[in-house]
Amino acid sequence: MTEPPTMSREEVLRIKMGLLQREHRDLDEAIEALHKDGKVDQLTLRRLKKRKLMLKDQMTRLTDEIEPDIIA
Repeated sequence: MTEPPTMSREEVLRIKMGLLQREHRDLDEAIEALHKDGKVDQLTLRRLKKRKLMLKDQMTRLTDEIEPDIIA
């Protein structure tokens, strides 16, 4: 019986990064749609923007893990 293929930590982090980036773009589109619609619910808008900032922070941390800033 063959063992299932395993992924490296970096591959897992890159996949997670892709998912976070997609969600970040989706939130950006949702925020833009709310503005275009003209019916801006401030509470919803604030929540979407807060979630977007949280995702950006997570992406920054993942980027640091994938590509550490090594001082030579």
